[in-house]
Amino acid sequence: MSADSRIEAITKRIVERSKPTREAYLDRTRRAISKGVHRSTLSCGNLAHGFAVCSPRDKEALAGDVVPNLGIITAYNDMLSAHQPFETYPALIRQAASEAGGVAQVAGGVPAMCDGVTQGQPGMELSLFSRDAIAMAAGIGLSHNMFDAAVYLGVCDKIVPGLMIAALTFGHLPSVFIPAGPMTSGLPNDEKSRIRQLYAEGKVGRAELLEAESKSYHGPGTCTFYGTANSNQMLMEIMGFHLPGASFINPGTPLRDALTKEAAKRALAITALGNEFTPAGEMIDERSIVNGVVGLHATGGSTNHTIHLIAMARAGGIQLTWQDISELSDIVPLLARVYPNGLADVNHFHAAGGMGFLIKQLLKAGYLHDDVRTVYGQGLAAYTIDPKLADDGTVHREPAAEVSADPKVLTTIDKPFQANGGLKMLTGNLGKAVIKISAVKPERHVVEAPAIVFNDQQELQDAFKAGKLEKDFVAVVRFQGPKANGMPELHRLTPPLGVLQDRGFKVALVTDGRMSGASGKVPAAIHVTPEAVDGGAIAKIKDGDIVRLDAVAGTLEVLVDAAEFHARPLATTDLDGNEFGMGRELFASFRRIAGPADQGASVLF
Repeated sequence: MSADSRIEAITKRIVERSKPTREAYLDRTRRAISKGVHRSTLSCGNLAHGFAVCSPRDKEALAGDVVPNLGIITAYNDMLSAHQPFETYPALIRQAASEAGGVAQVAGGVPAMCDGVTQGQPGMELSLFSRDAIAMAAGIGLSHNMFDAAVYLGVCDKIVPGLMIAALTFGHLPSVFIPAGPMTSGLPNDEKSRIRQLYAEGKVGRAELLEAESKSYHGPGTCTFYGTANSNQMLMEIMGFHLPGASFINPGTPLRDALTKEAAKRALAITALGNEFTPAGEMIDERSIVNGVVGLHATGGSTNHTIHLIAMARAGGIQLTWQDISELSDIVPLLARVYPNGLADVNHFHAAGGMGFLIKQLLKAGYLHDDVRTVYGQGLAAYTIDPKLADDGTVHREPAAEVSADPKVLTTIDKPFQANGGLKMLTGNLGKAVIKISAVKPERHVVEAPAIVFNDQQELQDAFKAGKLEKDFVAVVRFQGPKANGMPELHRLTPPLGVLQDRGFKVALVTDGRMSGASGKVPAAIHVTPEAVDGGAIAKIKDGDIVRLDAVAGTLEVLVDAAEFHARPLATTDLDGNEFGMGRELFASFRRIAGPADQGASVLF
């Protein structure tokens, strides 16, 4: 299948832009491949340390170079629901490796923090930086040079992007990502949102709010709304790092275990010791990255990936930009309605046809590159399936359906929910920003109103509770970028702004912070770059300035005389309170060197 000519043109542009860095990356990767990862390069003392706790059988196997060894990088912890299921995975993977004639070892663990726990708390200021810390931690685990391939156990927000950066940094190794799946459906997401707004208005108390939240987040697996965690799983499948159909099978089920064992065996089958060598750095290319962006738009995925995809691509020498992402959004239609872009959750999405149906529809219209490499060993057409459990306990794959089981959740290419992906880049005299409008009503795509400026989200909360925001306005929340305080998500803003919008006021948000995949019905220009602390124009806005956010034209402007605006001094704020506590002092160097949001907000590239 050939890709749409517009998709091809953007892909070729990325290829041309990336040539210098991609060629240098591939050269490094191929040199690493030529050196090999065979354990014979280790001294006897090195090797003895590396397999000291192995069984006699595994020691004998690892003493030579003919048996593949699989490194497990795990983000397991039992505080985080999405990662708790990984507790039993190493045993499953070791069993599968043994059945396949190989060995598996846990190479290392990586941190896995939960944005749901740290929302609005000091710890959230470590969240974005945890992505790069995860990449570095995975690198330490793999640096022992004991492994012929790696499997990555991770699901949530910064964890999968960090693991992918590591996988591409160790691009000479084949890499398979193994998910844990979503928790079963609990309290509907729209009901949870309703209770949150009632709490923001003071109409229900903490007990009622906690009860609603507990019914929403109630067991093992990812949260069921379509935020960054579930966007991650979609990306890993559509980019070929998952086995077909792996993304959205619930934890603790026989099919989930079968997929895990199959993934381990497949990782061993694609090492340099076999005939299907698939190093991650050569497998992932510009076409794979474009496929990921297309999937993000078609599903109304997380705005966090306007940052993460750029950083992930850079790890493989590929130069993706916001302009590329925005232009692809103009082409790719929205085919899924999953909360916050609809009432359904990811379990309903999977039941309606899931990834297999989605990929089939996108391939049919030429929106995806089929001629890519995947860990499965075939092009993307092999992912147009519906996974089932066979009678012998293995994975059986049936062709994806031609008709959605629930057209209100997942639709066909000829009847899209909207003509574009709803994720756009905004430009203007305030710099560049990103907006997601797939859940924003069309009449709110353009907001022009006076600015009310806040230097942190608590100031807005206080103003709301004091009744000072009962009017049309654009909330400008600044000093929230990577260099200022680590760019925390600002979801505490969503309930009060949602309340004000429901009361009939025209409201919008402009911020150099983040709102992620759970951003919903309030128009929000986020990731404003340059950020305030880095000399961005957002630091010049004053209360009462008219700000125009136009998601139709793709512009973000402050309507002030150009000469006057240029002459204004940059506002400052006291950031001492963000320097210490909850580990923030450990990341001072990260804040100093963090790149801008449109370049991945990374300390690594």
